[in-house]
Amino acid sequence: MAIVSLQRVQKSYGGKVVLRDLSLDLHPTEKVGLVGANGCGKTTLFKMLVGLEQPDHGELTTSRGLKIAYLPQEPTLDSQTTLIEAVGEAFAWNRRAEADIAELGRRIAAAHGTPDEAKLLEDYDRLHAAFEAAGGYDFEIRIREVLGGLGFGPEEYDRPVGVLSGGQKCRAALARLLLTPADLLLLDEPTNHLDIAATTWLEEFLGNFPGAAVIISHDRYLLDRVAAKIIEVEGGRSTVYPGNYSNYAGAKRIRRLEAMREYEKQSEFLAHQRDYIARTHAAKDSAKQARARRKMLDRMEARGEILDKPDAERPAMKLKFSQNARAGDMVLRCEKAGKQFGDLVLIRDLDFEMTRGEKVGIIGPNGVGKTTLLRMLLGQTPPTAGKVRLFESLTVGYYDQEHRDLDPDLTVIEAVRRERPDMSEAMARSFLALFLFRGDDVFQKVGTLSGGEQSRVLLARLVANSPQVLVLDEPTNHLDIPAREALEEALALFPGSALIVSHDRYFLDKVAQRLLVLVARGQHEFVTGSWSVYAAILAERKQSQRAAELRERDRRRADAAKRAAPSAGAPKKKSRSRYAAQRLQELEARIETVETGLKEMEAGFADPAVLRDAERSRKLHEEYNARKDELAELIAQWEQCVDGMET
Repeated sequence: MAIVSLQRVQKSYGGKVVLRDLSLDLHPTEKVGLVGANGCGKTTLFKMLVGLEQPDHGELTTSRGLKIAYLPQEPTLDSQTTLIEAVGEAFAWNRRAEADIAELGRRIAAAHGTPDEAKLLEDYDRLHAAFEAAGGYDFEIRIREVLGGLGFGPEEYDRPVGVLSGGQKCRAALARLLLTPADLLLLDEPTNHLDIAATTWLEEFLGNFPGAAVIISHDRYLLDRVAAKIIEVEGGRSTVYPGNYSNYAGAKRIRRLEAMREYEKQSEFLAHQRDYIARTHAAKDSAKQARARRKMLDRMEARGEILDKPDAERPAMKLKFSQNARAGDMVLRCEKAGKQFGDLVLIRDLDFEMTRGEKVGIIGPNGVGKTTLLRMLLGQTPPTAGKVRLFESLTVGYYDQEHRDLDPDLTVIEAVRRERPDMSEAMARSFLALFLFRGDDVFQKVGTLSGGEQSRVLLARLVANSPQVLVLDEPTNHLDIPAREALEEALALFPGSALIVSHDRYFLDKVAQRLLVLVARGQHEFVTGSWSVYAAILAERKQSQRAAELRERDRRRADAAKRAAPSAGAPKKKSRSRYAAQRLQELEARIETVETGLKEMEAGFADPAVLRDAERSRKLHEEYNARKDELAELIAQWEQCVDGMET
């Protein structure tokens, strides 16, 4: 049974139809990717689902008591609260219940022996049972687990929200939403400000989330790993494709080809019939047959069997960098380069060369220093150690992820012609049409454009300058999937060099030939190959680490057995000593088992399935605390046993 159903919904703004005749159903537990070009109505659909907008026509129904949690692209948080307080708003009921339980405890103590005691105890038991069912006192732990998964460290928990960056605020809002009890999650571009580690964590979280989720995203790998159904919004209507994004992309191509074949086949049939009717309707011997064919065509039209021509593919951005971007063999060289601010070391001992035609991806956690590295390589900030040389006579095109190079008061056409004064207005308008700015679009103020439109202006300026080297800082942010594909194709054909910071794994797989990985502040490594190569390396390292931990566990067990076993030539000890040695061996073996169990439980704390299951999380923490107490007792007994053997 569907938890949400939309039937023939229509929505317009100022006479412009955004959604027309849209129908879809959402079911419990299913994970859905919602795709479509920027501006096609995806966010409008989300707003209707949470009641922020109402359909003009059609029917929207939701199941009774359905709890929906919605993450808009630009969420709001109280700037006066700390990070952990803002995220903890998801557990507002738990905090109130905790305070009420404490207050009831005080009242029960004061009412001891009075007629009110029984009623207060009943209220206490009822509230405490509800509190435990909602996760009890574990909510503080769950808050920290989700914050850690999204890349926040403990040192950031008490920072005021007002001093956080825009990206940090979006991650905090996502953390709050993921902790909010809900049957349906609506996520609008949740990975926009996540690094690769946080995105991977989010994929696991959503995969284990027990409710339903609808995700608007241009992250193709996330849609592949999470979505079991893709709903495409195009031309105001929805089309459902079973499977993940890759299934959808293949099925859409096949569907479009089949629709065009059917249309062409029917068009040929109709043309033949109409030609026959036109030629024979007046002839005595064939007029009757002509009338019969006319009636057949009329019936087809009345029944709606005449096919419309399939919609042409949506116009895509036509992006092509200069094919004359020739330069010397060596483009960039770093020798023991470093960058630090006071005691904070971001880059240390970087030895790096980039040659003509190379495409190098730069990846790493948020805040590790990727943008600082780009600015150092461009000469915008000097290294504090070593040397950086960007070879002279190179035309460098820089894409700033913050769009700081764009003057909001200029029009689109002015922003491009400022870079290319030699370009006439007619030439500029033709050029901008390649970036989907047509007609009066070119006279819009840059400051009024969406993030995706501003990104296209920046790309247009890059192409206009015919750079030999591209330095791109998060170029896919705000771009929809067709625009990303156009950029991928353009970079693949670009003969010059490109240095690209990105968290888009699919994009890196398409473009990067090698990676510079900023592992942590002051630490880096190089990988020959794209993201998938590095992902395989990480998986192998994780497996090796696990194998090493198992070997270490076996070694410690063997050492414990040796310590407990008597030497071959040692004289027999008294009965008491023999029993003490046996007891010591038993204790050491038990200590090993409990320590291993604690490590496994600690790993389980970050499991998204545990985080979403309050009862499971509570039981895990209860067992963990009990095991820690047991370990402390075992160690105390071991020490007593050793002392007894030595006396």
